[in-house]
Amino acid sequence: MDESKHSNLSSDDSDVQKEQLPIFNVRNEPVMIEAINVITLLGKSNKAILRAKGNSIPNAVAIANIITEKMLKGNSKVQNIILDTDMPAGIGKMLSTIEIILLKI
Repeated sequence: MDESKHSNLSSDDSDVQKEQLPIFNVRNEPVMIEAINVITLLGKSNKAILRAKGNSIPNAVAIANIITEKMLKGNSKVQNIILDTDMPAGIGKMLSTIEIILLKI
């Protein structure tokens, strides 16, 4: 392979790497059950993405806090948080989204 491809990672490369990570879509379920499900994902892979929309965002934040501060304290951290807003066609309302990337260290 060409060395120039190795030296520069473009945003497209990071998107491809992000899509290979396990993704957990947060719903309005009990947060402890959801946290245990995320721990299972982190057991298989050292990274996981929590995704939530709208009213599920507080649950995603709570799950991330439970994992990093209680369950895997000292062995995990939040690597990145991505906030965004979608405006679905025809609805006229904006919908907030969050992605929390958890890292098991």
